Amino acid sequence: MSEDEVSVTYQPLKEIVILQKTRFNSPDELARFASIISGGKPSGLYWAEGVLFLYFLLPSSTETAATALVEKGRVYWTMVGYAFMEKYKSVIETREKIIVPVVDMSSNSIIRKVAEWLKRQET
Repeated sequence: MSEDEVSVTYQPLKEIVILQKTRFNSPDELARFASIISGGKPSGLYWAEGVLFLYFLLPSSTETAATALVEKGRVYWTMVGYAFMEKYKSVIETREKIIVPVVDMSSNSIIRKVAEWLKRQET
């Protein structure tokens, strides 16, 4: 097959398995958490459908995760932290002057589905 004959295939995920979820009381609390777990390095948050969140992906370098991804279209998120934020803001600034960027992911249908699922969770 020559370089000109390369095909491109889109194969969306079929399932996201969330192993742990934590609801924060406010976007500020989630921004503080994001800053702490990143060791003060720049980190960002995602927003869609009125939900601000971050997630940690189980690396597909593990055999189980790689097999699930390739054979079943399944990924594992080991932890999701989220807070409700009705309107999108490009930056969260906490009272401690921690500035965390926010990416509007509402154009991504999979991220929108995750946000909708999180909205239905009680805790």
